[in-house]
Amino acid sequence: QLQASGGGFVQPGGSLRLSCAASGRTFNTVTMGWFRQAPGKEREFVSAFRSSDRSSSVADAVKGRFTISRDNVKNTVYLQMNSLKPEDTAVYYCAAKGGPALSSDYAQYDYWGQGTQVTVSS
Repeated sequence: QLQASGGGFVQPGGSLRLSCAASGRTFNTVTMGWFRQAPGKEREFVSAFRSSDRSSSVADAVKGRFTISRDNVKNTVYLQMNSLKPEDTAVYYCAAKGGPALSSDYAQYDYWGQGTQVTVSS
């Protein structure tokens, strides 16, 4: 089970940190990712993290502004979001998958959190 939190309302240029806590099983050997979905748009990849070698990938749209990290002891993955823009407004979902591939395809992910709303507006 994945529980996402940390969303909220922020002005452009602000920051938020999303958290995704995993329970029920250990996710130390899987890949975890963040996706987002804005109203009327398809779900899109944001970032993914592979625990085995601490590698990560990030979408071009958020590169240089968002950072993914993971605390294996707490079984939690984080998404630090800086320099937020109105176009970052969306529901953000965390997800987990088996295997090492840092996939940007949401269909490859088996487990999903409930989503947390991020709104960037002045």
